[in-house]
Amino acid sequence: MEKKELKDLDLLDRFLFAEAIEDPETMELILEIILGREVILKHLPQAEKEQRSFLWSKQVKLDVWAKDVDDVVYDTEVQKQNTKDLPKRSRLYSSMIDSKLLFPGTSGYNALNDVYIIMITPFDVFGKGLYRYTFSMKCQEMPDIELADGATRIFLNTRGTEPDGVSHELIELLKYFEDSTDETASKAGSKRISRLHEKISDIKASEEIGVKFMNAWEEKLLDRQEGYDEGKQEGLRVGEERGLKTGRKEERKEIAVRMKARGMSLEEIAEITGLELSQLEKL
Repeated sequence: MEKKELKDLDLLDRFLFAEAIEDPETMELILEIILGREVILKHLPQAEKEQRSFLWSKQVKLDVWAKDVDDVVYDTEVQKQNTKDLPKRSRLYSSMIDSKLLFPGTSGYNALNDVYIIMITPFDVFGKGLYRYTFSMKCQEMPDIELADGATRIFLNTRGTEPDGVSHELIELLKYFEDSTDETASKAGSKRISRLHEKISDIKASEEIGVKFMNAWEEKLLDRQEGYDEGKQEGLRVGEERGLKTGRKEERKEIAVRMKARGMSLEEIAEITGLELSQLEKL
């Protein structure tokens, strides 16, 4: 895993994003550009807020969770890798937030807050070239009837090609998310993006946050190494039990899937399992 310096991070990097958004002014600047309206937060944003609806359910970490003075809730996520599951993940995030918004004894569901799920990515989830895709529920039979359930999901694409329907400032903000540098900020021609860049520059210059980033990187590297070691040992153990070198192809594929899930590279898996790289890429 290639090591990055704090100064080289962009807002699409989860560490820098979480550090930046803990400052309410930074969160407000970003939300105002995205939504095209004033946003005043009533609480400090919470980075990597954990949500779980039941003890036995999957624990979910929300990147940044915030609430404004009108009690509108915003969950803002950055995602660098296209995991092909963002639409359904956004559905899960929305339901997890909803499950926490109604307190015992609340009378009626109209007390549910409006919720925005905002996903920012360096790829086009829907492949239509838009910078912004906004979804809210409508009637299929009569599209002019909105469900008005208060749930909105927005997918932002930093590499959009169709500027119609979005502000120039939003396009420049998305460019800045992917390339959080002096040059990109100066080209934006936006006072809000300039202010945002001042705050990002302060974070990158902070020795305290630099140490925090180094510790976080080392912890991530350790977790990855432990996963690698466990995967390798499991592969060798299963290989011995099943006769890896002479075993059936399906058994080797099963082992390869486990190794891949542990974070091992395709080259390492190929060396251990004897499978071709072309086969591993399809797993």
